[in-house]
Amino acid sequence: MQIIRDAFGLFGIVESVYERIKKILIPPRAYSWQTLIYLSIFSWLMSSLSLGFVKDLIAFCGWLFLIFGTAWYTTDNPLYVPGTNLPVGALITGFLVSVFAFGYGENVLTSRTIVLWPTISAIITAIPEFFEGSGIDAKTQIPKIEDRQKMIILVGSCMVISCWLQFYFVTENWLKEYPSLIVDNYQGSAFVTKTVSTEKIPKNGVLILDKLTPKVEEQIRDKPWSEAEQWLLNAGQNVGNLGKQVIQRELAEYDERFLWRVEPRVSNAKNGYKLDLLSIWGGPSSNPRGYYLVKSCRVDPVLTSGSTSSQTVNKTENRNTIAEIDCDTKSSFFAGSPPPQQ
Repeated sequence: MQIIRDAFGLFGIVESVYERIKKILIPPRAYSWQTLIYLSIFSWLMSSLSLGFVKDLIAFCGWLFLIFGTAWYTTDNPLYVPGTNLPVGALITGFLVSVFAFGYGENVLTSRTIVLWPTISAIITAIPEFFEGSGIDAKTQIPKIEDRQKMIILVGSCMVISCWLQFYFVTENWLKEYPSLIVDNYQGSAFVTKTVSTEKIPKNGVLILDKLTPKVEEQIRDKPWSEAEQWLLNAGQNVGNLGKQVIQRELAEYDERFLWRVEPRVSNAKNGYKLDLLSIWGGPSSNPRGYYLVKSCRVDPVLTSGSTSSQTVNKTENRNTIAEIDCDTKSSFFAGSPPPQQ
């Protein structure tokens, strides 16, 4: 007998679950939210089998059925976001509306979709307050004063959230196009990811000098000393042209390539010259004088093995003395204006 009771008890549980599922899936009447959801599923199936304009039209109708069906279902027994008068159903419906309006296509989840989601959800929450009744008997009305205050606070708060989200995406986009801004403009910012905010020296400034150095060395090394001196006398033009080539090639994917420039600083040193290669940032900075990076090179004359006596050194100096250049491996970062050219 106990086995029979257990069997009937299990049957009762299964029957109860079945009735609940049946209540959800089978519309109580033709005009219901289930009907709209089924129409959206049917539209999706039909659009997948269609082509061209018909495909887009059926998909458009499917989105409308899904949005209205979801809104209807979530407003029957609304759940509210804790501490607010914003229904969870409005968030779901707002997300669907945002995707439909601004993310329709291959890229469903876009920055615009996320940014406008809170504001659209708040507007959806406020719309029913302007209507009285339900269905075809609804009439327009002016909300009560206390309801107006709630709506204004809700819509205003959600618009602020949208503004913060938009600022986050704008900031991230800036740092993709102008990564050097992170050095002193966005250190510690809550809107910058941690992987980016650890930058201490602008990597593009370092890249410019790293790519420029071999080209300068190629122009000077093993050249006759007289030619090397002449090259250094025209270093402003020579280094500037090489720097422009490096910047255009290495920073082609960044918009900030127009904000960098390269300049040399040449000074006398013992028996030779000191050549400083500067990559100078011309973009916005928290320091009004900006910043720059320096890589120093030492250019010295070296006698070739051809001159063996002191008497012949003076006669063959121009012919047997060549230039040797040695550059630092790392770049140095400085905040402020670059030193003046001599």
